[in-house]
Amino acid sequence: MTKKWYNYIVSIDEQTAAAQRDSAAVSSGDQKSAATSVAEIAATVAAEPTFTTPVSDPTSFEEIYKAAEIPPASKGYSILKVSQMLESEHIRNLPSDVKKSSVLVALDAAGVEIKDVIQDAVRRDRALDTYERVQQRALEELDSRKAKENSEIQAQIDKYVTEQRAKIQSNNDAVSREKERFTGWRLKKQQEEKKIAEAVGYFVTENPITTGDVNVPPSPPKSNPRS
Repeated sequence: MTKKWYNYIVSIDEQTAAAQRDSAAVSSGDQKSAATSVAEIAATVAAEPTFTTPVSDPTSFEEIYKAAEIPPASKGYSILKVSQMLESEHIRNLPSDVKKSSVLVALDAAGVEIKDVIQDAVRRDRALDTYERVQQRALEELDSRKAKENSEIQAQIDKYVTEQRAKIQSNNDAVSREKERFTGWRLKKQQEEKKIAEAVGYFVTENPITTGDVNVPPSPPKSNPRS
């Protein structure tokens, strides 16, 4: 029967001792060498992956990885698998160096090199970064289009408001002109009535001629079209 990866973990004492030996072996020169190795591994991965299919659900990282055509991890040991291993109940409470040693033991038993896992991690990270830039550009383009559309709508609104205000002003001017005309006519009418009243006054005791303003009867109520 195929053993589970955690069955390859050695005892905590043995792991701790191995981790201590590894730590003691690391010098400043070794750290520089490790950094160089990581850089070399990263250099083997395309700087920006090409998305060959559209991503229908941006919240699905698995779909993003698939669209970026990230190759299957060696024997299934992707960085995501390793992350699950590190959070496993079997080792998650162990010291960091022991967790590291435990995973390395499991990878070695499975015939997987850590550089393959790091390559997978780099590929996924670059896919996420690239897709982030894709979404950022899409957002900027949307913002630009909508800003232009809003500007055009605002211009239409401003034009409409200007036209309607001009109509309102024209209506007010028409009413003002009519009021002025009517006031002038009323003065002449009163003068005419006065002249008539004076002429009639010679022949009657009570003058029937009105010379003041006429009370205009109220307008009839508008009919309700719904009634």
